[in-house]
Amino acid sequence: MKVKIAIISFLVVIGSITMQSYSEDLPEGFVYANSVIPDLNVELRYFGTNNFVGDTIEGYKANKLIITKPTAEALKKVQDELQQQNLCLLVYDGYRPQRAVNHFMRWAKDLNDTINKQQFYPNVEKRYLFREEYIATRSGHSRGSTIDLTIIDGNTNEPLDMGSPYDFFGKASWVDHPNLSKVQQHNRQLLQSVMLKHNFRNYAKEWWHFTLRWEPFPKTYFDFEIK
Repeated sequence: MKVKIAIISFLVVIGSITMQSYSEDLPEGFVYANSVIPDLNVELRYFGTNNFVGDTIEGYKANKLIITKPTAEALKKVQDELQQQNLCLLVYDGYRPQRAVNHFMRWAKDLNDTINKQQFYPNVEKRYLFREEYIATRSGHSRGSTIDLTIIDGNTNEPLDMGSPYDFFGKASWVDHPNLSKVQQHNRQLLQSVMLKHNFRNYAKEWWHFTLRWEPFPKTYFDFEIK
């Protein structure tokens, strides 16, 4: 009996150490989103090549969404509400390391690299990406409470038509862009309204971009890897 008790105690201690080391992988106040929202759909575009750079971005080592804990808790409320309509969230980006932002800056300065121009910025000259504020030296994403996302159909997992692709550099991505169909307008309004309801503020030039109100790290830009 004493041997069994000793073994059980050992396993409990080992389990505690494992859980502690896992939680210590992230700075205090950050979580893996799926620990709060297990059924959340995540497609980190900067972990793959389907993005304006055309390559995996520095700091993205896994398709794992990391955000601050208050952001995850608010996002769960959004997901729960949408699921009542047989809809779900699809997240394209959350926490973004500063090294990824630096990667964007280096790419933007290389005017010869335009491999994905036609898909993501057909009407903007690359040399103007900084001036037009499509590329910046810092991003709210690095504070951990900004997310890029859309809504998908719960049956087909297909994204709703929002009138422009994610990360499209142009006026078609502006929230109030006038040249939208009624369906596209409705879909954008649905996303905007449900996010606003749960304390996210939008960015007028990107229909997919939201930041948690009263974010916990409003002046801190992090640079730990996503892994």
